[in-house]
Amino acid sequence: MNVKEILDKAYNTHKLSKDEIKLLLTLEGEERQLLFDLADRTRQKYVGDDVFLRGLIEFSSYCKNDCFYCGLRRSNTEAQRYRMQEEEIVEVARRAYEMGYRTVVLQSGEDPYYTRERMCSIIRKIKEEVDVAITLSIGERPYEDYKAFRQVGADRYLMRFETSNKELYQKLHPGMSFENRIECLKWIKSLGYELGTGFLIGLPGQTVDDLANDILLVCELDADMVGIGPFIPHPQTPLKDAHEGSVDITLKCIAILRLLLPDSNIPATTALGTLDPLGRQKGLKCGANIVMPNVNDLDYKLKYELYPGKICINEDATKCRGCIESIIISLGRRVGQGYGQSRHYRAKKASGD
Repeated sequence: MNVKEILDKAYNTHKLSKDEIKLLLTLEGEERQLLFDLADRTRQKYVGDDVFLRGLIEFSSYCKNDCFYCGLRRSNTEAQRYRMQEEEIVEVARRAYEMGYRTVVLQSGEDPYYTRERMCSIIRKIKEEVDVAITLSIGERPYEDYKAFRQVGADRYLMRFETSNKELYQKLHPGMSFENRIECLKWIKSLGYELGTGFLIGLPGQTVDDLANDILLVCELDADMVGIGPFIPHPQTPLKDAHEGSVDITLKCIAILRLLLPDSNIPATTALGTLDPLGRQKGLKCGANIVMPNVNDLDYKLKYELYPGKICINEDATKCRGCIESIIISLGRRVGQGYGQSRHYRAKKASGD
């Protein structure tokens, strides 16, 4: 098949082989633009012109894990640690609602301080206070935790598998298990959450073959939301001297994922905007339909350093909200109203899956 035939196949069937995905990941020039244009057309057809905003609340910078690429890793003695208390978290969620957010994302390192009971209490209180969907991004937990969080009102769960290459996963995640990660994702899905997952682009040792497998794993997991972003080395980690991930390949992955999962939600990530001043705009123009601004106070924003140089961390949350809306409008798009539930998830619920 030539490139046009592969793109036609992707648009019409939403299926590609690994070799076809690998070919699309290498496109340059006019053919690359054809991929982006087709992904944007697919986005417009299946999820429309709405860009939904998620208010990100990073509530703890403690983490029990030691992942080689992350600034929050437990071995980083220079990391600034903090834990937000329950009322603080609820108050930030309330402010986010007042700014127009209808989804909040509760994200942290894997911090054992936030027990099942504490998390359930936080979820309940947010739901009592404001009418928002709640996404959790707090890592690997026992099945009973996921079940309890869902029962008290959590709507979505975001946990990237980072890489589908088991050997690379084990190397970068000491003491962790790739199989356990995937099992957790399957538990989350079985409990009726909207499932978000994804991977990092540009990890040292990662190949084009790995990236194609990453895309196929996202499809196999039937994700309702796909979060991908370029790797950015942190100076206080073992990967401090590694090269950063490619913006170009990140955009190609967004475009391919839009073709294969046409009605799933795909964010234009902060990491993309950190490496390229127009990164989020480019992501929105090749298939993305979600942006996740941080709604925390400035002090906490500065301390939650997954990677260095993150954009917008010196901006007040209200200013950030206005800035991102102006970006969306400049692209001829509009800020979505309501929870922004994944159409992929909605369609599966309607069909009884």
